[in-house]
Amino acid sequence: MPPMTRVVLAEDEVLLREGLVGLLARFGFEVVAAVGSAPALREAARAHQPDLVVTDIRMPPGLHDDGLRAAVALRAERPGLAVMVLSQHVQAEYASALLASGDGRGVGYLLKDRVAEVTEFAGQLRTVAGGGTVVDPDVVRRLLHRPRDPLEALSPREREVLMLVAEGHSNAAIAAKLHVTEAAIGKHIGNVLAKLGLPPSDDTNRRVVAALTYLGAGGSFATGTGGSPGPSGGPGA
Repeated sequence: MPPMTRVVLAEDEVLLREGLVGLLARFGFEVVAAVGSAPALREAARAHQPDLVVTDIRMPPGLHDDGLRAAVALRAERPGLAVMVLSQHVQAEYASALLASGDGRGVGYLLKDRVAEVTEFAGQLRTVAGGGTVVDPDVVRRLLHRPRDPLEALSPREREVLMLVAEGHSNAAIAAKLHVTEAAIGKHIGNVLAKLGLPPSDDTNRRVVAALTYLGAGGSFATGTGGSPGPSGGPGA
């Protein structure tokens, strides 16, 4: 008879935690610890060296993503540790963080509603414990439909030029800063505008839209203050 899968369970709602303990025992899992906070999860996992961790994402003390961060930290310490996280709502960024941990094997992300389908849930836990990956279908759909980063098509040089445009520098000022010709900067800016899908229109307006796109995608200024005007004395095209 194969050895039982040893589980550390982390869930701060007492009734749900006790229900999960009974459910896991019913399907042949050995719950070696059942805890109610992220720090207790880390301590229990280190003490018991389980085969599988099952944890809620939102856990004390912060009641934010403490459970997820604890799970990712434990996988960093033990890359072979299988982890199943449970969530009340679809949080694509949390799923991405979990799937990026370790080598992406032995991880699962399910909505808590799926736990009601107990036989299927037990099978998914076994899949994860065996090194497989289980992701809730709703999470998969959200991951597939996340907005694309509008800057991902830009080269490092084009991003640098766009950052300087966003700071308000003229083409001449950018050329001076990067020690290239003004014609080269014009070509870079043309490539940026094309890759961002900005239709031909007034160049000044397109520069403004490009700068807003950069900032909206999380871009930041190198100087933090917008820099000083270029040789032309202002931010002209």
